Amino acid sequence: MVKRYENLDGVSTHKTWADFRRWQRERKQKQKDLSYVVPHVSPPQYERLHEPNGRPQLCWIGHSTFVVQTGGATIVTDPVWANWMGMSKRLTAPGVPLDKMPPVDAVLISHGHYDHLHFGSLRRLPGDPHVFVPVGLARLFRRRGFRHVTELSWWETAAFRDVSLTFVPAQHWMRRTLWDTNTSHWGGWVIEANGAPTIYFAGDSGYFRGFRDIGDRFSIDYALLPIGAYEPEWFMGPQHTTPEEAVQAFLDCRARLLIPMHYGAFRLADDTPKEALDRLWAEWRRRGLEDDRLLCLKLGEVIDAAQALTSLSPFDNTLSPTDAAVEKQQTR
Repeated sequence: MVKRYENLDGVSTHKTWADFRRWQRERKQKQKDLSYVVPHVSPPQYERLHEPNGRPQLCWIGHSTFVVQTGGATIVTDPVWANWMGMSKRLTAPGVPLDKMPPVDAVLISHGHYDHLHFGSLRRLPGDPHVFVPVGLARLFRRRGFRHVTELSWWETAAFRDVSLTFVPAQHWMRRTLWDTNTSHWGGWVIEANGAPTIYFAGDSGYFRGFRDIGDRFSIDYALLPIGAYEPEWFMGPQHTTPEEAVQAFLDCRARLLIPMHYGAFRLADDTPKEALDRLWAEWRRRGLEDDRLLCLKLGEVIDAAQALTSLSPFDNTLSPTDAAVEKQQTR
């Protein structure tokens, strides 16, 4: 009997073929401006990744791919350097080419969807990284010849060198073939190291109560949260946060800084990168949040994760759970 994994509270993301056809009919009626392209940092900052000199660093490659350097380890989240996703060409080149990457010590996979798990990219990463995956996914890696694989269930923690890696819930689903729907789990990762900022990588998720649970268990400095692939909201809602819901998720998990992701690389839904960013900033300012707590990184930009926190004032980001984003989720 094959195990099938579920979301918290049994929330379903299932859609019918009729739902999909409705979406495609609606899409034909829309005219979208795709002229905005997420910028690359200039000049390139590749050398900083090769010589972190003990500094905790963050770099956005694009979509959900980050380089996290902390605790003496170089970690990559959901490595996808693919130029195509299905029939859609990548909108922007990765922030750091694969041949400019430093040796990678560990890889964190949030779930098995192709825009988060691309074996071609994994095999080309420099080094011999240890791969950490959701429960149920390790067998796929081992069938493909990967030697160093550890799978975790929600709330389980693995030690890697001087880094603590905890797999945390998300609200999503998984399928790579017609036969493997939800046969492995999905989630995010909390990355902790002594003396370094705590980083929460949310993976791919709809808005759910788990963001508060994560904030209750960890003292998060950086929340890397998805803001794209939300339109049409009636179709995408359970599995992808809107920009407004991403702001609420940031408040729920009580992080100090928000870095948006999951936009600008692939056209997975009907929203555009510019629409996602405009809505994010509009909601941020509607809430009266400080601009310097929202870091919209350029592709390939490397930040000193400790230094970016030093100038921030004390921050109480506790808001009522009945705020607009939550009310919207509850009435879907």
